[in-house]
Amino acid sequence: MINISPDKSVATPHYLQIAKKIRALITNGDTEAGEALPSERELCQITGVSRVTIRKALDVLVANRVVERRHGSGTYVLPRIEHLGSSLNGFTSNAQTKGHNPQAIWIVKAYGTPTTEEAAILQIAEDDKVVRLGRVRQVENQPVAIEHAVVPARLLPDIDDIKESLYQALEMKGNRPVKGTQKVRASLANPTEAGLLAVEEFSEVLRIERRSFLQDGTPVELTRSAYHGDKYDIVMDLGNKQLN
Repeated sequence: MINISPDKSVATPHYLQIAKKIRALITNGDTEAGEALPSERELCQITGVSRVTIRKALDVLVANRVVERRHGSGTYVLPRIEHLGSSLNGFTSNAQTKGHNPQAIWIVKAYGTPTTEEAAILQIAEDDKVVRLGRVRQVENQPVAIEHAVVPARLLPDIDDIKESLYQALEMKGNRPVKGTQKVRASLANPTEAGLLAVEEFSEVLRIERRSFLQDGTPVELTRSAYHGDKYDIVMDLGNKQLN
């Protein structure tokens, strides 16, 4: 924590500078999940600022679900979610594999018709029926992602039989995808996303677009998600392919 003192020559409020630097230490892995931060008194000594400033910096991190306060104990770093970028697993399965308890808050679960873009991606007609699934994904009751999926209705069971896992629902009809592509880019949360993820407006998010397919190449899903930038890591499994 020796490098979190604010730069007094910069106009940005000191508490925001400190919050940003602590967040960077956590994001970079210098402070581990579950680890306690130094006490407010120690942070004052480290940074040379008042206790009010430290408390405001921690308030920012608590509001963004980077850390949590435990009454009578201290302030602790919250865990991040890791996803193996080379693995075609759904959110529910991935979270459970990591020992987390996933939940979902439904925004929309309805039948509809695709847009022109969606029809082209899913290789269906614009008057074909699709299922639209929108939800806030949670881990340990904390929002992690906003997910919107579009799937041809013929590949899924009745909409009432679709629970938390899309891939489990697809498997019920023998249509679990076996291959796919995933595109990831950094972005900023718009006001609606910030509200659903319980973060400040324009906080960092990861935008992930997934397209998956059956073995014969039939498109299964188009899913676009916004992941809490401070709570989610994409981990790539790299190999060394010998070139001739």
